[in-house]
Amino acid sequence: MSGDGMANAEPAQGVITARAAGLIGCAECGRVHRRDVPLCTVCGAPLQSRDTASLQKVWAWLFAGMVVYIPANVYPMLRTSTFGNTSDSTIVGGVLELVDHGSYGVAFIVFFASVVIPISKFIAIAYLAYRVQTGKRGHARHLHLYEVVEFIGRWSMIDVFVVAILSALVQLDFVATINPGIAAVSFALSVAFTMVSANSFDPRLIWDTREGTPA
Repeated sequence: MSGDGMANAEPAQGVITARAAGLIGCAECGRVHRRDVPLCTVCGAPLQSRDTASLQKVWAWLFAGMVVYIPANVYPMLRTSTFGNTSDSTIVGGVLELVDHGSYGVAFIVFFASVVIPISKFIAIAYLAYRVQTGKRGHARHLHLYEVVEFIGRWSMIDVFVVAILSALVQLDFVATINPGIAAVSFALSVAFTMVSANSFDPRLIWDTREGTPA
């Protein structure tokens, strides 16, 4: 598999990569061109062997996601009013309330989607970016890790979806109302920023470190 593709296996010894052969693969449609061709002849997308600003964008968006994740856990995610009495629930507080009511399955899903997945994404993206930036040897498992991070990114929004559904359904004036707290916005921004950070990462840089090419 060429260095410009997302290979699932390590390149065999002595195999010439597309980059070494002076070829560039289109990131949009996969069409292979010569290095001197500026635009893809199929879809018209700009051709670039490597995204030279990839790591800077990854670190910037990752840091932004980590910053807004703090108020997402400190401030209330849900504000519930019942017969004039208002109570606020944070992410962890809501999980504890679900456990107290015996809803262990729902509590696990909320905790996993709102705490475990976001923190795991922060660690995984930082780990991949650090390895590439320091020139450490890349392996196929690092590309698998990147694919996992991209796949689970969309499921991190489950908490925001639950808040949005409850806010739309439970609006009974004085009897009971549910409204999203400021943490819902912060959490949504955190998920969006980390998704952009993961998408900004150029996985081809992983194979460059294996081939001894500076990122």
